[in-house]
Amino acid sequence: MRKIILLSLIIFVTIGLVYALVFYIGVEGFLFAWVLNFVLMMCVLTFTETLKSNFVSNYYKEKVWERRGKIYEKLGINLFRKLLVLVGWEKLNKKANPVKNNIEALTHLEYRTKQSELGHIIIFFIVLCFAIYVTIVFSFTESLWLLFLNVILNVYPILLQRYNRPRLQRALELIKHKQGRLHNS
Repeated sequence: MRKIILLSLIIFVTIGLVYALVFYIGVEGFLFAWVLNFVLMMCVLTFTETLKSNFVSNYYKEKVWERRGKIYEKLGINLFRKLLVLVGWEKLNKKANPVKNNIEALTHLEYRTKQSELGHIIIFFIVLCFAIYVTIVFSFTESLWLLFLNVILNVYPILLQRYNRPRLQRALELIKHKQGRLHNS
C-alpha cells in the first residue's frame, strides 16, 4: 500500500512539474524540449527506483532480429556510444555503477539496463505526445526540438540498453558456466 501511495505521489509531482514547465516556458522551442526531458528523467528515475520491478517480461529478452546487435550498429549505436564518452556520461555512469567481473555486479548492471530502458520508454511516449500536440496546435517546425531531443535522449538510450543487455547476459552465462565447472572438479 505504501508503495502505491509513493508511486502515485511521484506521478502527481511529475504532472505538477510538467504543468509548471508548460505554464512558465511554453511548449515551443529548445528550452522546453531540453528541460522537459530532464525533468521527466529525474521523475521517471524516482518512479522506476521505487517500483523495483522484476522485469520478467519477454519484452526484455533478445529477439532473433537483434542477434549480435548488427541492427543497432547499422542505426549508429557505436557513434552514440562515442558521443557518450565525449560528453563524459560514460565516466559518470561507470563511477556510479562500476563494472566488475562477478555475478552480483553483472546481474545488477543487467537489471539497470532494464530499468533504464523502461524509464526511457516512458519518457519517449510522454515527449512524443507533446510533439504531436505541438505539431497539431502550432506546426511541425515547432515540434522539431522535441522530436530531435526525443531521439537523442530516449530512442538511442533504449537502443543502447537493448544492445548491451545480451552482452551482459552472455558474460553472466560464461561466469556461471566457469563456476559450475570449478564446483564439479
